[in-house]
Amino acid sequence: MAFRVGGGGGNASSGMGVAEHSVNTFLELQRKKVHRYVVFKIDEKKQEVVVEKTGGPAESYDDFTASLPESDCRYAVYDFDFVTSENCQKSKIFFVAW
Repeated sequence: MAFRVGGGGGNASSGMGVAEHSVNTFLELQRKKVHRYVVFKIDEKKQEVVVEKTGGPAESYDDFTASLPESDCRYAVYDFDFVTSENCQKSKIFFVAW
């Protein structure tokens, strides 16, 4: 997953940037497994994507879904761990547009 870092630099097609903290938090989930999930929201004033909430490695999918607002838009990533039929531990990161 590639991010264009904010700090005023928006995406050419949308004008929306991504806060540096958002990029770093995603990389912590992806590389260090520090978070189970990250929920992002759009900060209208700054015109950038910011971190709203993170879930610790022990949190479940139910915790993740409970952290999403009932009637508002969010973006999120969820790190799903599973075991294959060959008994291999695997992990996939899902992007969610809510």
